[in-house]
Amino acid sequence: MTTDSPPLEVTNVSFSYGELRALQSVNFTVERGSFTILLGHNGAGKTTLFSLLTGLYHAHQGRITINGYNLVKQPSRALHQMGIVFQQRSLDADLTVWQNIRYSANLYGLSTKEAKRRTVRELERFELEDRIDTKIRHLSGGQVRRTEIARALVQQPRLLILDEPTVGLDVRSRSAIIKHVRDLCKDGLSVLWTTHLLDEVEPGDTVLILKKSELTIAGTARELTASSNAAEMKNKLSALL
Repeated sequence: MTTDSPPLEVTNVSFSYGELRALQSVNFTVERGSFTILLGHNGAGKTTLFSLLTGLYHAHQGRITINGYNLVKQPSRALHQMGIVFQQRSLDADLTVWQNIRYSANLYGLSTKEAKRRTVRELERFELEDRIDTKIRHLSGGQVRRTEIARALVQQPRLLILDEPTVGLDVRSRSAIIKHVRDLCKDGLSVLWTTHLLDEVEPGDTVLILKKSELTIAGTARELTASSNAAEMKNKLSALL
């Protein structure tokens, strides 16, 4: 790893399920401190790409590096650079917020004292510090999502990737979560956010568009649409999809 290595670099990645081609020669880079949105309809390949990025599958062709570490050759080092929030809820409903986060922190070798310090800091950032001893089943959907993001940040990753993190949430909760995550980029965290919701895109975001297993377009939303008007931008992006 070098200090100038990008947080995420995907090079010529392809993957198939038997005869079904899921991804074809995908190339992109997530720059440091950027908010990058991966757009695509269901079946475009977003979930497959997310599975490759998190090490659940290995690419049949190409290379994925995280902060300079090869995900296949150096999986432990690579995954330690990354925080992950899956689309499906992954917290134990019968445990408290602190118990869920502590379990994850233990996997990364953090002492209980250090894990508690980091947990309190992240929960304060997400306005959840008063919920630290609350069982997950008693939280709202938005609070559960914020807890999952806080858990992903306790290991202090260089890269945070989130798979459709606002699915099923009300508009207010969605807006609050995306604002919180965007604010993290101001501190240097790099974010890859997968979604099919165009209203989550802002003009300055880097946008990647997956269509029929191929990455068809990459650039800022403003560059792709030549528009700073939100409604017009969304209409143009919709046409690209």
